[in-house]
Amino acid sequence: MKPPKPPKPLDRSKPLLLIDVDGPLNPYGARPERRPAGYTTHRMRPTGFTDGRPLRVWLHPGHGAELLALADRYELVWATTWKDEANDWIGPRLGLPRLPYVDWPVMHGRAPRGTFWKTQYVLEYAAGRAFAWIDDDITDLDREYVDQRHPHAALLMRIDERIGLLREDFDALARWAA
Repeated sequence: MKPPKPPKPLDRSKPLLLIDVDGPLNPYGARPERRPAGYTTHRMRPTGFTDGRPLRVWLHPGHGAELLALADRYELVWATTWKDEANDWIGPRLGLPRLPYVDWPVMHGRAPRGTFWKTQYVLEYAAGRAFAWIDDDITDLDREYVDQRHPHAALLMRIDERIGLLREDFDALARWAA
């Protein structure tokens, strides 16, 4: 009997694709009475959600295949407050495998120079690697902060939380990594 093969090491030559859930994948900002076209409604109870009824999450079933298509060019990573729970609640509904995740040391805390609280930790996680980051809270201050402190290429894409990821967003991510 052969011993099991060791896990495949991460391909450090690929840039990271840091994926936020709420906004890019779950357009939570859309009007509650109008689910965005192509999205399905899911009810979830992630840890810490204690608001009585389950959380409504809208997901587009095609986004999983779109992200998997980018996995040839990127190392996919959750960069969401869902942290590892994105692997339990979001990934399976989109057909994604378990992904690594940014384990935020502090969530919703203070951030340098008016940046989004995640930005400083995204740079720590990237550890000098090229990365693309999709999130609904990215601003010009975050882009400036990353430009000044990150030695490699970085693409920060602000996604409208009322709309979510669009075809042109996936195309832009593919072009940037090419």
